[in-house]
Amino acid sequence: MKTVTTFPRPVVEHPDIGIVMPDGCRLSARIWLPEDAEADPVPAILEHLPYRKRDGTVARDALTHPYFAGHGYASIRVDMRGNGDSDGLMTDEYTEQELQDACDVIAWAAAQPWCNGRVGMMGISWGGFNGLQVAAKGPAALKAVITLCSTDDRYADDIHYKGGLLLNENLGWGATMLSYSSRPPDPALVGDGWRRMWMDRLENEPFLAATWLGHQTRDAYWKHGSVCEDFSAIGAATLAIGGWHDAYKNTVSRIVTGIQPYAPAKGIVGPWLHKYPHFAVPRPAIGFLQEALRWWDRWLKDIDTGVQHDPAMRLYLMDSLPPAQWYEERPGRWIAEAAWPSPVIGHRTLSLGGETGGDVTLPATVSSPQDCGLAGGEFCAIWLGPELPGDQREDDARSLCLDLDIGGAVDIVGGPLVRLRLSADRPSAMLAVRLCDVRPDGSSTRVTWGVLNLAHRDGHEHPRAVEPGAIMDIELRLDDIAYAMPAGHRLRVAISSTYWPMVWPSPEPVALTIHAGELVLPVRDRGTGHEWRFEEPEGAAPWRHEMVREPAHDRRIERDASGRVDLVIEDDFGAARDLDHGLVAGTVARERWSIHPDDPLSACGKTHWTETLSRGNWSVRTETRSTMRCDAENFRLSARIEAREGEELVFERNFEESLPRHHV
Repeated sequence: MKTVTTFPRPVVEHPDIGIVMPDGCRLSARIWLPEDAEADPVPAILEHLPYRKRDGTVARDALTHPYFAGHGYASIRVDMRGNGDSDGLMTDEYTEQELQDACDVIAWAAAQPWCNGRVGMMGISWGGFNGLQVAAKGPAALKAVITLCSTDDRYADDIHYKGGLLLNENLGWGATMLSYSSRPPDPALVGDGWRRMWMDRLENEPFLAATWLGHQTRDAYWKHGSVCEDFSAIGAATLAIGGWHDAYKNTVSRIVTGIQPYAPAKGIVGPWLHKYPHFAVPRPAIGFLQEALRWWDRWLKDIDTGVQHDPAMRLYLMDSLPPAQWYEERPGRWIAEAAWPSPVIGHRTLSLGGETGGDVTLPATVSSPQDCGLAGGEFCAIWLGPELPGDQREDDARSLCLDLDIGGAVDIVGGPLVRLRLSADRPSAMLAVRLCDVRPDGSSTRVTWGVLNLAHRDGHEHPRAVEPGAIMDIELRLDDIAYAMPAGHRLRVAISSTYWPMVWPSPEPVALTIHAGELVLPVRDRGTGHEWRFEEPEGAAPWRHEMVREPAHDRRIERDASGRVDLVIEDDFGAARDLDHGLVAGTVARERWSIHPDDPLSACGKTHWTETLSRGNWSVRTETRSTMRCDAENFRLSARIEAREGEELVFERNFEESLPRHHV
């Protein structure tokens, strides 16, 4: 990344500006401005997050917000209420209060003497979600949005449920937020009231994993904030960005398709995981900040940058690589589609089983052991560790594999569709399908995947039990992908009845019988060379810090004498001292996902997070733990928070929840 230190307009930073909400709650904002903005007002760009601007997102903020300010914008990074250095309490994600606060911040910014009255909203993940949701509320000053790694559908395409199945990331992210929100504000900013604010947060902090598990179908809870319910509500010009190694890859296509009848909308999907694309991996990164400026300049300054004429979708077509849990770089090329859906992407239908299905003839039955899925990697790769799906051969051995000779190279662009005629021998059953690239040496790379709770075969709002033995016609759309399959490789459709620890298992072992099926591939005519080129990445000066403890990451599989298998994840993110204000922040996260191959009711997830903050003689630490188990009828969750000043325990709290399984 090229570091830029000289900008068209010199920048001044305000580390803690109070923005008071109508109910009196003070939100803390870090604002970067052109120093002459009051004489020459500028548009504002808002990023509204719970992740702590003081010590959480500080590294990426340093690269991004001063860059925008130097190019003529007021760049505003706000801590949501109940987090970081802001007052108040947070009760859940994407609440009406959160969205209204953002609307009030937008109105406040538009009224400032340094603002020209126009505002954009930008964010990745949580900030990408609420940017879309705020746009759907229609605040008058909001004219443009850049949303990254986000979703339009909180039930079907977030970290809680997939295909009507419970993602274990529901517990994982609930544990993450339990930890993140347990930290106090910085006394250097809020003064002597820091401890009162901390205790208030701890006493009122929700255990969100249980909240989310209380809504196992696509009910009104999930429809709130799902902008797919009414794309016409979004009038802001929207640039949607995602990554093929991210969990939210499907959103970009739906956003562009859904919004473009009502407002300008464009999409970009690169090879990245859950990071901003000017520093994301796998490479190639792109000049995201320059691309963002083209968007902001057009819609916030009325400068004709040509973005309205850009292709509807720019996609990175990844070349085939041997399977690995980590890639620093993905070879491939950028392709561009002038319209989306694209008229140049056709569909090729391949029959499963019989002569085209390798050695397997349908009908065939699969009853996967409960540890099928250990090669699946993280649901949402984010931490820059070995989180990607590795060689699939061990999971393939636990699955029904239907291999296809595709007869030459083919470019898959879009979401493959699997149609199956199947039956299950239990009233509660799931289906997992992986599409794999099998190389001549036999190694197997997961290209894309999908899962379906068979009780949700008719939709996610009103599930109904499976009739054992009854034949069902199932359609399962796999995740979007852009992938160049080489000649000489086989395409494998791997079908399993479990996928642990990605999703929670069915209450009983299940046998699926596949009677017939077909694979519908979205195929794009092969081209040569790049059809689009982005500028090389730039950023402002990096965050000034020193490492007090270096990070370390470990992922391993352990098996005991009984056959029980554990996936153990240990992420020490290290500890760093900010060289400007001296705060030292450190984090360690641990997860353990355990199951016996013969017993789905043995499934157990455990997490343990440690957060530390210190400066001089002041230090605090929180330890948060959570556990999830089940029986045939109920999920059982527990959690605990411990908070310490120095070594003194000053707060402790336990959570216990039992929630009935509703066809999950």
